[in-house]
Amino acid sequence: MILDELHVRRAAMAYVAERSELSGGVVTRSDLEAFTYAGEQLKLIDQSRGIRNPRQLSATISLLSQPQGPYHDVETEDGLLRYAYRTGPPDSGDNRKLRRAAATGLPLILLRGISPGVFVPVFPVYVVADNPVERYVEIAVDESLRFLSGTTTSSDSRAYAERLTRLRLHQPVFRAQVLAAYDRACTICRLKHVDLLDAAHIVSDSDGGQPVVTNGLAMCKIHHAAYDRGILGVRPDYVVEIRPDILEEVDGPMLRHGLQDVHGWGLELPRRAVDRPSQEALSSRYAAFAVSPPRHPG
Repeated sequence: MILDELHVRRAAMAYVAERSELSGGVVTRSDLEAFTYAGEQLKLIDQSRGIRNPRQLSATISLLSQPQGPYHDVETEDGLLRYAYRTGPPDSGDNRKLRRAAATGLPLILLRGISPGVFVPVFPVYVVADNPVERYVEIAVDESLRFLSGTTTSSDSRAYAERLTRLRLHQPVFRAQVLAAYDRACTICRLKHVDLLDAAHIVSDSDGGQPVVTNGLAMCKIHHAAYDRGILGVRPDYVVEIRPDILEEVDGPMLRHGLQDVHGWGLELPRRAVDRPSQEALSSRYAAFAVSPPRHPG
């Protein structure tokens, strides 16, 4: 029985969104295998392949991407992802349903593997080009990028595509990896509500910072905002400082307990040494904090 393709996909994406919001932006293999529709199990990931083609659907519903792994994709200069066919003829097996997704424009789920059995879901994505001669499809990670494939794009369009792909693809992966490294808790106050946690860049994108765990700190939204605005600094020895003028302010309990009291606290670091924040990056960021002028509220 072929189900209502679009309705199934909307239900699947709503389910994945709910599961990932509870887990810091990730879903597990067991989450993806537990999805049901109309009372029937409809797995959203294949046991051994990178393309999930449920028998109930006429087109692919999800693609697995593992950078530097067996399901590697390549980003084009237009901000699209190039995903290779599976082995076999273009019109048979998994390739047939993948090409069907290209022909129909149906939305898919992209699963970016970050550790065994753990994935960052990106959706909806679209198969926007099909090249059976060179055996690949191209995927847009946002609907606004669907018409870039095969066109001559300006440098402004490419810059826009890069920014959007970074926002939709790289930043969710960065957040998930950083939160996992810090056991889904703020490195300063230990808050564990994942919907209130961010992955703060130590060195920003605009200054050449990379979306890697060692350039990130898991912070609650208040401490992240304070860090970005130069109210809070982190020394390269992992000690928190609050700007002197803020320490002298008199306000309510949030200022006292949320900021002033954390002055001199040490960070709660990841258990794995390889995930700990770069002291070089912290030193660079702290140097700018140490000379930042006081700012008046309002």
